[in-house]
Amino acid sequence: MTKADIVTEISKTTGIDKASVLVTVEKFMDVVKDSLAHGENVYLRGFGSFIVKTRSEKTARNISKNTTIIIPEHKIPAFKPAKVFMEEVKEAK
Repeated sequence: MTKADIVTEISKTTGIDKASVLVTVEKFMDVVKDSLAHGENVYLRGFGSFIVKTRSEKTARNISKNTTIIIPEHKIPAFKPAKVFMEEVKEAK
């Protein structure tokens, strides 16, 4: 499902025009991105959490040059689904 599909589905079920729904969906994504960029997690009860994880420093190998490189510690965004969400997905067929 794409963002356009989501906008269309919300528009159909709520009766709100697609342009307004698109603006709302894009603003939601902006708020989530900005929050994660500032180190703040986003919690949506019954859906899940958008969190910032820290990957520790590690050593990697460049096989073509036969050298090792150090990948520094860095942060990555992640999504952790809520328990209710997980159960619903597991039961769906």
